[in-house]
Amino acid sequence: MRTITWASLALFTVLLSACTVAPAAPTAAAPPASLKAPASTQMRPEAATATTVPAAEPALLPPEPPPGGAAREFKTDFSRHTVPYTEILSGGPPKDGIPAIDSPQFVTVAEANSWLKDVEPVILVQVGADARAYPLQILMWHEIVNDTVGGVPLAVTFCPLCNTAIAFERTLDGRVLDFGTTGRLRFSNLIMYDRQTESWWQQAEGDAIAGELAGRRLAFYPATIVSWAEFRKAHPDGKVLSRETGYTRDYGSNPYVGYDDVNQPPFLYQGPPTPGKLPPMARVLTVDLNGETVAYPYNVLAEVRVVNDMVGGRPVAVFWAGGGPG
Repeated sequence: MRTITWASLALFTVLLSACTVAPAAPTAAAPPASLKAPASTQMRPEAATATTVPAAEPALLPPEPPPGGAAREFKTDFSRHTVPYTEILSGGPPKDGIPAIDSPQFVTVAEANSWLKDVEPVILVQVGADARAYPLQILMWHEIVNDTVGGVPLAVTFCPLCNTAIAFERTLDGRVLDFGTTGRLRFSNLIMYDRQTESWWQQAEGDAIAGELAGRRLAFYPATIVSWAEFRKAHPDGKVLSRETGYTRDYGSNPYVGYDDVNQPPFLYQGPPTPGKLPPMARVLTVDLNGETVAYPYNVLAEVRVVNDMVGGRPVAVFWAGGGPG
């Protein structure tokens, strides 16, 4: 399955295939300007759980003390984990300090046009005829939206520190999960938790890294960052996440000043050193197919516009469109 992610941290893409194991984008045969969901996204709601990755015997690590303060906040079974807890840092906020949106409200394209600029990025998720836009100016403050799109329970997620926008199917083993934020990071990437078992999940790769469900993986659902103007043109009858979230936030402002600077060191990153070919915060598009991962820097794509390539033995075409994600 072809998988593409918009990622802001070149270092995270190099270190983890996590940022590349992500939602499928529109098919390579059609430029992204068409913004039509690929045939694989035209799913029947009852078929949504068919792609859930089956359970496998997890490769658990020996028990070790959980991350600082976590045992007081969570009911997680921290004896089960697949990554060293020394790789997990506090991002500052406590559990649910960055509140997920659990009862999302939506407005029309016409209504949202009064507060969204043409070049603003939104996350496009479509199930059948149900096309929805999740503005990053809102997700920047909430990071997770627990939603049901076209009858399919989905978690639409965004990590501001590495610009990864990923949608997951929330159904696992026939149970619908709801997700919140742990307030912790691994390699600058959001760590989520499900409220049913309080297992911890790495957003970039969709894997449960601690708790009862450690070793399981969520099924990705196609999600793409596009400009508001492109979404509005392609889906005039689409739905847009409302700023009436139930929380008071300064939507439209950036709480992570500094992460927009391509030459800015990632100040919340702690992990192995990264190659110096690209600036630490360089944005790249990554394609992961059949065990091969290729990164395409934005500055190169902006110059050449189209790249025809072979990844994992399959032909791919990568298109560049200005605005939105760039």
